Amino acid sequence: MARLLPVIVILAAWLYAMVDCAMADRAAVRGLSKTSWFLITILPVIGTLLWFIFGRPRRTAPPTSGDTRGRRPVAPDDDPDFLRGL
Repeated sequence: MARLLPVIVILAAWLYAMVDCAMADRAAVRGLSKTSWFLITILPVIGTLLWFIFGRPRRTAPPTSGDTRGRRPVAPDDDPDFLRGL
């Protein structure tokens, strides 16, 4: 069982990297083209590490709670126009 655990971890990371690469936005992928990165991720250990370090798109920071640009209010008490009209 102890020998099987590293194989399962490598297989899971490899599959995750391939799916993550396939689902990533083409414009957000860093370095090479998305097709090139997918071909690189076919290499189980090296390709997976390269994808996570160099190719994976950077995640953007979530908007702050006071930032309402581009979003619709969820409830009336969150709508500044509604609150001004009270």
